[in-house]
Amino acid sequence: MSAKKNISAALVPIALSLGIIGGIFIGKYTGVQKVSPTEEKLRMILDLISGQYVDKINTDSLLDSTIPELLASLDPHSVYIPASELQTTNDELEGSFGGVGIMFQVINDTVNVVEVVTGGPAEAVGILPGDMILDANGKKLSGAEVSNDVVFKTLRGQQGSKVKVNVKRPNSKKNLAFEITRGDIPSHSVDASYMLDSKVGYIKVSKFARNTYSEFLTALVDLKSKGATKYVIDMRGNSGGYMDQAILMANEFLPEGRMIVFTKGRTPENETYAVSDDSGQFHDAEVVVLANEYSASAAEIFAGAIQDNDRGLVIGRRTFGKGLVQNQIALPDSSAIRLTVARYFVPSGRSIQKEYKRGADGKYQMDIVNRYNNGEFYSQDSIHLDKSKKFTTLGGRTVYGGGGIMPDIFVPEDTIGITSYYIEVMNQGLIQKFARELAKTYRPMLRDKKSIAEMDRVIPRDNALLTAFVNYAAAHGVPARWYYINKSKGLLINMLRACIARDLVGYEAFVEILNSEDPTVSKALRELSAGNSPTQIKP
Repeated sequence: MSAKKNISAALVPIALSLGIIGGIFIGKYTGVQKVSPTEEKLRMILDLISGQYVDKINTDSLLDSTIPELLASLDPHSVYIPASELQTTNDELEGSFGGVGIMFQVINDTVNVVEVVTGGPAEAVGILPGDMILDANGKKLSGAEVSNDVVFKTLRGQQGSKVKVNVKRPNSKKNLAFEITRGDIPSHSVDASYMLDSKVGYIKVSKFARNTYSEFLTALVDLKSKGATKYVIDMRGNSGGYMDQAILMANEFLPEGRMIVFTKGRTPENETYAVSDDSGQFHDAEVVVLANEYSASAAEIFAGAIQDNDRGLVIGRRTFGKGLVQNQIALPDSSAIRLTVARYFVPSGRSIQKEYKRGADGKYQMDIVNRYNNGEFYSQDSIHLDKSKKFTTLGGRTVYGGGGIMPDIFVPEDTIGITSYYIEVMNQGLIQKFARELAKTYRPMLRDKKSIAEMDRVIPRDNALLTAFVNYAAAHGVPARWYYINKSKGLLINMLRACIARDLVGYEAFVEILNSEDPTVSKALRELSAGNSPTQIKP
C-alpha cells in the first residue's frame, strides 16, 4: 500500500501549536448525540446559576474558566482554546506571523519558553528554551490572570518595534533583561544543509511545517549531487509539527512495506497507520539521526521509524516523550478544544509517550528539569528504563517504551569549557550583542561571495577577537576573569565566530561553525566513517 495514500486517507495533518508541544488532528465535530443525564445536570446547574445565584454571573465566562480545568484533568495535552485566541493560535500553526519568535506554554501561571524559533528575533538576542518570561514592556506576565491571549497581545507589535522582557533562567541567580526587535518569523524548516566530509551530508531540521518534506528532499538531492552517500539528520530541538511530513521523510529511507507509525484510539477513525511504499530515493544511504530531550512528537516518530526498522542509528540523548494525538474540534461559539483521541506507536509497537497522572500535578511539565537535576543529561547510568516495556526492532535489537526514544549511542551534554564567566556572558546575551556590532563594522569589507572563509579573512584573529570581546563584556558589567576566560577560550571563540557568521554569512554558517566543535556531530561522523550501522533487514 502506498505510504502517500495512507497519509492522505488515514493521517490527517498534524501541527505544532504555540503553547503546546505536540501534534493535533484538525477536524470538526459533526456527530449528533442524545443528551445524557450528566449533560442535563450541567445545563440545569448553569440555568440555576444564571437565574438564581445571588450575584449576576456570565455563565459563558464561567464555562471558559471551567473547561480548561476539566480538560487538564484528562492529560497534559488536551486543551481549550477560547474564541478570542483561536485565530491567533491557528496563525501560529501555519507559521505565517510576525513577533518575537518563541513557542511557549503557560505552566503554573508562568510563561515558559518551550522553543525558540530558529533564525528568529528572540534567538538573535539569546532567549533559550526553558526561560520563564516574567514581564514584557513592564506588563506582568505571571499570575492567575496570564493567558495565551495576553501573552500574544503583549509580545506582538509592529515590525521593527522593540519589546523588553525580563526572564528567569534556571542557571542564573538574578533575572535577565533582553530587548527583542519584533520581525518576521522564518518559515523554513531546514536550517542547514552541507557536507561534513566528502561522503557525509548533514541536514538540520528544526520543525515539521507544511513544506518540510519538500525542503528536506531538495537538501537530500543537493547533497547527493555533491557526493553524499551517508547522511546525518539533526532533529535536536525539533519539537514536532505536521506528522505527514515526518512520514514522507522516513519513507525516503525505507523499502516498500515497512511500518512507519500507527495510532490506536477508542474509535475506528482514530486507528490509523502509515506504511512505506517504494518511492524513496535513498534506500541504500547510511543514516544517523541526532536527537535530544527537546526532540518531540513528529521528530520522535521519524527517529523511531529509522531505529525500529534497523535503518540507521539514533545518537544523542533520550527524547521528550510526546506520543498523544489531539483532534481540534470546533465549538458553536467559535472556540475549540484539542482533545487527545489516540496514541502514537512506532514500528516495534512501543509507545513513546512518557508516563503522566491524570490531573495537572505539575510533575509532567517539570519532567525535563527533573531529568536534568537527576543527571540524565550527563550520564547514561542515570536513565532508568522500564525493563517491563521491552520491544524488539525488525533485526532483533532490544528497545524500550514508556518515555521517548532512547538513542542507540548516548552522548552526554558537553560541559567542556563551561565556566561561570561563560554562563554569565551568555545569560546576558553579550556574545550576540558583540557579534552584531562587529558584523556591522566588517560587513562592507566582504566581497560579493559570502562564506565562512571570506568572513575569517576580514574579522580579527582568534586571540584579538577574544580580547575585544572581553573588553566589551567588561564595559557592560562583566569583569574580566582570565582564569575562567582561558578555561572557556575555545568555547568562547567558537561561539563568537558562529554568531558573527550568522550576521555576515547566514544561519547555515552559524550551524556549521557550532557543529565543528559539537561532540554529537563528531560521534555521528565517526560512526558513519567506521560503517557502524545496524544491518539493513531485507524484505
